[in-house]
Amino acid sequence: MTHAQAGHAPAQYQLSISRLIDAPRRKVFRAWTEPALLAQWWGPHGMTTPECEMDLWVGGQFRTLMRAPDGQEYPTMGVFLEIVAPRRLVFTDAFVPGWIPSAKPFMTAEVTFDEVDGKTLYTARAMRWSEADQKAHEAMGFHEGWGQSLDRLVTLVTQGMPD
Repeated sequence: MTHAQAGHAPAQYQLSISRLIDAPRRKVFRAWTEPALLAQWWGPHGMTTPECEMDLWVGGQFRTLMRAPDGQEYPTMGVFLEIVAPRRLVFTDAFVPGWIPSAKPFMTAEVTFDEVDGKTLYTARAMRWSEADQKAHEAMGFHEGWGQSLDRLVTLVTQGMPD
């Protein structure tokens, strides 16, 4: 069930990316929820993710550290708001574990995995609190960066990951 099918209107300030992936959704969901697998594809081309921790329960942490080829590091920390295996994940950086408000919330993300004839319709949405935050994320290269991560995810689930 998609966000719209669930009776929810899309967020006012959101960016999204979708792709039909030639892999079963349980496999794509696994690549998203097992830290060792997520670390193999998370981030744009050239980036590595040397640190990835997640606790798959509501309020559990979602933490990654991406590293650029020049050594610059990009940490993220947040919590899961919803987990419906293998259909949907929602997480936010508005809180850190313990439901402690973060210093500067940037986004809430929703990732859906819809089954379509043995394949997965993958949709990732990044939702913001303001138009300024949405425009800032677009200017940072949302579509290119998330698109390259998605390319890496597709490669992993179709070529580099056993069933």
